[in-house]
Amino acid sequence: MPVQRSEHNPILRPQDVKPSRPDFEVTCVLNAAVTRLGDEIILLLRVAERPIVDDPQTSRVPIFDPAKGELVLREFSHADPHYNFSDPRGISGPEGHYLTTLSYLRLARSKDGIHFTVEDQPALFPATEYETFGIEDPRISKIGDTYYIDYVAVSPNGIVTALASTQDFVTYERLGIIFAPDNKDCMLFPEKINGKYYALHRPCISGLGKPQIWLAESPDLLNWGRHRMIAGLRLNGWEDLRIGGSAPPFRVPQGWLEIYHGAGPGNRYCLGALLLDTDQPWKVLARSAQPFMQPEAKYELKGFFGNVVFTCGVLCEDGIVKIYYGAADEYMAYAEAPLQEILDGLELVENR
Repeated sequence: MPVQRSEHNPILRPQDVKPSRPDFEVTCVLNAAVTRLGDEIILLLRVAERPIVDDPQTSRVPIFDPAKGELVLREFSHADPHYNFSDPRGISGPEGHYLTTLSYLRLARSKDGIHFTVEDQPALFPATEYETFGIEDPRISKIGDTYYIDYVAVSPNGIVTALASTQDFVTYERLGIIFAPDNKDCMLFPEKINGKYYALHRPCISGLGKPQIWLAESPDLLNWGRHRMIAGLRLNGWEDLRIGGSAPPFRVPQGWLEIYHGAGPGNRYCLGALLLDTDQPWKVLARSAQPFMQPEAKYELKGFFGNVVFTCGVLCEDGIVKIYYGAADEYMAYAEAPLQEILDGLELVENR
């Protein structure tokens, strides 16, 4: 499929974002939610930072302390045999797992959708006991005149999905946790369906079961139930390790189109699409036979965690799907794909 990547990619790099404090460095800017606000395109970026260290054999881990209302730093020596430093994203030891960076959300604005001005201060920063390791991977759904932001909150208590709202991207209201641990890859449908709100989510399975896409419904956006698994893994293919929703679904004449991600051999992350029934969104009508977008460019293949294209937000305008995506877990990039060609690449399905 002809996915057209912007000649300006990556459109945002870590060096384009000012650290939140002088002794920190920005390592990644990725996985942004996207929406329109007036004549601007808004990105709510996931920004990952870490403390600057002079000794390459030492790591300092930032942790938000809710009792103090501030970050504290824990130091690890790479010579300590009790800790595993093999994954750049985390450190594991006898008392548990730590993240090497702290993520939070930062706002960026653009008139043309390519050149963004990034605000100097965080929009949403860790503030609760459920956010001590950071907040990640937001999605924005505009319902009525309110923008709802669901995001992943990470702490030793687990990985949860939380919800916030805003009407102007200046002030925000935290509404609390909507999916208990471990759960992520949540996105809200942008309107009620037969009087109910719906959301896609992805339980993170540690025992029986697999990481797959589920649907839940709610009367008020806060209390969720009637959970149903709607899309599973497909073995021996591009999505045989895990799948999850990516961008909030949007309406097309045939139903709801959901851009989702799948990971296969080598943790290679690609993008596909699901077509869901208009009135019964738990029914998958069609699904991508092959990914319509996969890691190919240098900035997608090499980075903080390479071989990854991952989106948390798209705009569908004038028959074009405008994809804002994280590349190699380090950069923000932009690509376009014709909506009709994505639809043409779907296969009718009789099961999940």
